[in-house]
Amino acid sequence: MEREKEDFTVANPYAAKQQAYQNNAVNTASPGELTLMLYNGCLKFIRQAKKAMNETNYETKNTNIQKAQRIIQELMVTMDPESDISDQVMPLYDYINRRLMEANIENDPEILDEASELVTEFRDTWKEVIQITRQQQYGQGGNA
Repeated sequence: MEREKEDFTVANPYAAKQQAYQNNAVNTASPGELTLMLYNGCLKFIRQAKKAMNETNYETKNTNIQKAQRIIQELMVTMDPESDISDQVMPLYDYINRRLMEANIENDPEILDEASELVTEFRDTWKEVIQITRQQQYGQGGNA
């Protein structure tokens, strides 16, 4: 298996560069940026699951839904239970996780759409939080 990976990167140097870039992005990201990456990854896996579902490729659908669920579960585990927002967010994460499970069992793309909308709302809100935090930290810029 390791040998196959080496052959692929030799045959496709772009893939090796892209992997190095992704590793660097993760290693240098702030905790807020990592959370944003998790939301984006979750959305990507939901999209891939829906595509596989529509193509009746159930193995790929299952794999991608499970990846999306693992991201939601990671967000749940890493949430500070003492934070004020935890009481509001945790039930929503749990709901998304359950809906992903139901979509997987029922092969229902509409449930995936619902989960995707909820994750998109979290992602967009989180992106705003990062932008506001940066503005407060570094100033508005250009206001001399």
